[in-house]
Amino acid sequence: MMAEVSMLKTTAANPATSPALTDALLASVNAKAADALALLKKAVTELKAIAFANSFGAEDMVLTDIILKNKLAIDIFSLDTGRLPIETYDLMAATEKHYNTTLNIYFPQAKTVEFFVKSHGINAFYESIALRKDCCHMRKVEPLQRALSGKQAWVTGMRAAQATTRASLPLREYDETNKLEKFNPLSDWTEQEVWAYIRLHNVPYNALHDQFYPSIGCAPCTRAVAMGEDVRAGRWWWEDPTSKECGLHVKK
Repeated sequence: MMAEVSMLKTTAANPATSPALTDALLASVNAKAADALALLKKAVTELKAIAFANSFGAEDMVLTDIILKNKLAIDIFSLDTGRLPIETYDLMAATEKHYNTTLNIYFPQAKTVEFFVKSHGINAFYESIALRKDCCHMRKVEPLQRALSGKQAWVTGMRAAQATTRASLPLREYDETNKLEKFNPLSDWTEQEVWAYIRLHNVPYNALHDQFYPSIGCAPCTRAVAMGEDVRAGRWWWEDPTSKECGLHVKK
């Protein structure tokens, strides 16, 4: 039986996923949601063939809700690395049911993964940053490049407050690596605003968030964090925070 996916009615063990919905917070999240929608509508008006990369984090579920409820002409795709937590797969299924949609999933090239594992071992990413980045490239970056082929722009759920590597994240930028426009509608959102939106709109989310996983990637490379710890501290926790990116958003 599929594990229950957390929804608005869930009593969260993690207080971060259930902020007090004060008048000030509600006003802020409603204003920012309107701004995000306006930015996406402008993108759709200016450009064709826009894609949204949904990794099923809390931020991406906010954007999924905004895009699908407003019937925006933005294709939604996801990357299945082959090492995702079961809770993420449960959320994939719950998202399709909740929004009556079919997700477009991209997978890594099987032969590339087979060669990497045969050459370096199943958990080689723990051994060096170089091997970790090679693993991220074959499981994420290469499938992303296929997903973005023929697109004029892509949308992400990144926030500036998530990591030191994202501190100056603009709402819109040119992605030199992929040669297309890139929109970050939640760049100036706080974690509280993300969760206020999820609670207000009954958006499905990953059950791991209630278990102190603010940022969720592949299962072997993600762990829970302590109260007050940086939101990205659980991703590649053995590495320097200034280099903790998988390659999807690294600028040339």
